[in-house]
Amino acid sequence: MIEIEEGSGNIYADLGIADSDEMLVKAQLATKISEIIQGRKWSQLHAAEVLCIPQSKLSKMLRGQFRGISESKMLDCLTRLGRDVQIVVGPARRAVSAGRVDVVFRK
Repeated sequence: MIEIEEGSGNIYADLGIADSDEMLVKAQLATKISEIIQGRKWSQLHAAEVLCIPQSKLSKMLRGQFRGISESKMLDCLTRLGRDVQIVVGPARRAVSAGRVDVVFRK
């Protein structure tokens, strides 16, 4: 019988990858950037020009290779694509626990 284990919701954490929370956030941002570019039917070259990044770097980001791209740059890409970005800092959950970062996309 095959044993099935439920994931945590963060594949990077489940695989034991360092900086798993950051990697999940970047994956979510890259997915949204890709959806917007595809929705506009832009070539990677055109999108790279709009985003002010080299086409090779955009290609890597869209393929999930975003270790060399900061979250800040990805947020900048979203604003260049006409999206509003809000950063909300909420109250502490518990004095001893670490906070978390969630990415929420509104329609």
